[in-house]
Amino acid sequence: MAKKEKTIVGISIGDLNGIGSEIVLKTFEDSRMLEFCTPVIFASTKLLSFFKKQYNLDLNFHGIDSLDKIAHKKINVLNVWEEHVDINFGSEDKKIGEYAIKSLKSAVSALKDKKIDVLVTAPINKSNIQSETFTFPGHTDYLAQELKGDSLMLLISGSLRVGLLTDHVAVKDVVKNITSEVIEKKINTIHNTLIQDFGIRAPKIAVLGINPHNGDNGVIGNEDDTVLKPSLEILRENSKLVYGPYAADSFFGSGNYKNFDAIIASYHDQGLIPFKTLAFGKGVNYTAGLNRVRTSPDHGTAYDVAGKNEADYESFKEAVFSAIQIYKKRKEYKKISKNPLKTSQKKSFSKKKR
Repeated sequence: MAKKEKTIVGISIGDLNGIGSEIVLKTFEDSRMLEFCTPVIFASTKLLSFFKKQYNLDLNFHGIDSLDKIAHKKINVLNVWEEHVDINFGSEDKKIGEYAIKSLKSAVSALKDKKIDVLVTAPINKSNIQSETFTFPGHTDYLAQELKGDSLMLLISGSLRVGLLTDHVAVKDVVKNITSEVIEKKINTIHNTLIQDFGIRAPKIAVLGINPHNGDNGVIGNEDDTVLKPSLEILRENSKLVYGPYAADSFFGSGNYKNFDAIIASYHDQGLIPFKTLAFGKGVNYTAGLNRVRTSPDHGTAYDVAGKNEADYESFKEAVFSAIQIYKKRKEYKKISKNPLKTSQKKSFSKKKR
């Protein structure tokens, strides 16, 4: 029997003045990680050697100049640049933002070309990455352009999964960005994601209201009655197990979230505040709905602890494990979907033998 190759995990290094390098290297200092996957860090061996010394870590790098030279059981570093980079921990720096984008673009290119199996991104600073050639508010929007599918930000931690109708949108613009088309597209995306990426056959999805108390019959806004509820009804008519809208203020505190496979929030803070309260430090941000797998930790650059050797890397490690699990689950789903009759016959034959 042929030995299975490990999942190749591409890693973009993120903001070099933040905690990205620390959480990446600390994750792979544990040599057992190399039994689960083959990491490829998109940065430079020279720079990562500096970080290794900074954090007093015991690990070795396999520097490569081509993805054809990836070695299993080693921490591969693709040299995206060779020059020296000045590091000032905790500082917001446009030049550092340029290196974060160099790393990201190189990693995404490798993902598109199937040179790596999945992508895990270290945190970036949304301000210092902006330039004439990069005008995206974050990873999700850039990946939506570069990859195929309908992207959706999905925060996951065990059985808790929280998606968003609108993500990095100013609060004043939330309502105008929630249309019937958006609602149906996002919920269809999360429904398909739960089936193919998490193996849930008949997913139950809860939807949170747009306004406080779902608008109280129009007293506090009418969008829940005129836009959200009719859209959910259409989805139910199409055999989707979609429930709500629920008043957001009591939904998580009451424990109702435990009854669903995923929750869809109307806007960023409505979903992420309760998620991070329940799962902070172990949560994972997954870009669902695309033809490739990308995850990241559920936190930012953490400039306040950068360079101090104090960063918690659990969320990044969870992001790596989640990417691997989702990748394998999706491959399994595609295999079953490609020839469902053959799979069904195999199960039937197995039962007869018993």
